[in-house]
Amino acid sequence: MTRRPFSSRDAGPSAPGPESPAPPRADEAAAGAVSPAPASSRETADPTTWARPWVQLKYLSFSPQLYPAMIRAASPDAAPGSLVTVYDKEGRRFGAGLYHPRARVPLRVFHHGEAPFREADFLALPDRAVALRLEMLRLPEVTEAFRVVHSDGDGLSGLIVDRYADVLSVEVHSLGIWQRLPQWLPHLHARLGTRHAVVEVSEFAARVEGIPARAPERPAVARVKIREHGVRYEVDFARGHKTGFFCDQRDNRLRLARWINPAHRVLDLCCYTGGFALAAAVLGRATDVTGVDLDETAIAQARRNANLNQARVTWVHCDAFSYARQMQRNGRRWDVVVADPPKFVAAREEFRDGQRRYEDLNGLALSLLEPGGLLVTCSCSGLVSAEDFEQFVCRAAHRQGRRLQILDRTGAGPDHPVMSNCPEGRYLKVLWARVL
Repeated sequence: MTRRPFSSRDAGPSAPGPESPAPPRADEAAAGAVSPAPASSRETADPTTWARPWVQLKYLSFSPQLYPAMIRAASPDAAPGSLVTVYDKEGRRFGAGLYHPRARVPLRVFHHGEAPFREADFLALPDRAVALRLEMLRLPEVTEAFRVVHSDGDGLSGLIVDRYADVLSVEVHSLGIWQRLPQWLPHLHARLGTRHAVVEVSEFAARVEGIPARAPERPAVARVKIREHGVRYEVDFARGHKTGFFCDQRDNRLRLARWINPAHRVLDLCCYTGGFALAAAVLGRATDVTGVDLDETAIAQARRNANLNQARVTWVHCDAFSYARQMQRNGRRWDVVVADPPKFVAAREEFRDGQRRYEDLNGLALSLLEPGGLLVTCSCSGLVSAEDFEQFVCRAAHRQGRRLQILDRTGAGPDHPVMSNCPEGRYLKVLWARVL
């Protein structure tokens, strides 16, 4: 992925739940369609009378992401990234969105209804997202790192914005979104009091959306220090995953700290830069904490984070599967094991292999727990449902001859909202279980 500083001088296209879900098959698209809305006398079936540019749908769906199988036609002037009026198959005005004929997601809908939606109306969408974080959730009172815009969950499909102190870290998955950043970013800075922005466009998005490539540039701000519930972290924009830090686990890190005591031995598998491990050591005051990750850069950052907090944590640069198997052979046991692996299922064809990996990792984690120990296990694969994930974990427990006492099921924090018309945005699953 390429990270780059962003300037309001970049007026055109030039450069990361939540990610777009896999496109539906044609039969799924038809099954998810809804009945047409009542007829409107203001529109007709004659495209020459429609507001241009326009897109017409085959099926009427309220999903914010519409795939090629759901689109009937587009006007010739519907250029990549353009704001289009959306019509149903009967020629009734349905809403408005951003269109890109060659994209994996050709139509991202931002507005439903017959009322016109103009470029100026876009600013109301980030305003609404900021108001949720500042006025209702009051997140700055507990953290300097939170999600400001959560793509479909905030009605801004293709845009993710995280705040880290005075820096906005941005993921762009849409050419139309990229073209509008010069207008949106100054507005966000003014609302949030931030000063810098680092914009990331994945190689896939750049290629598929047609965002012109530029030579990689060093971010204007390479690193920033943040505080979350009293724990200090350093976020590395150049080397970190996604936007640099996993804000979605903030509430789960705090809960872990509240559920343990200083005598607990804690193992954090796939620890990344030490989020759960440091919450256990700093907030939970656990004195025996181990963090394991295969990413050498992440482990180096975890060590720096521990130093920021004067925390004693054992960091291990190793594959989590290999480490757990070795500890199993050595007879090591822990009171608390956290497993927060990367996405094991990124596409439908990876589901079975991902299931095997989830069951393998959780079986190993369970084998390392003392009777009565706490398992905190996570999945960030949007294509794995909460029910599927729980079945994987329970199957792993049965193979180990262990019983699970399910204590809770949680997910991402409220700064990662889920829209009712996009339930697939509920990507993060966290299962809390006592092992018997």
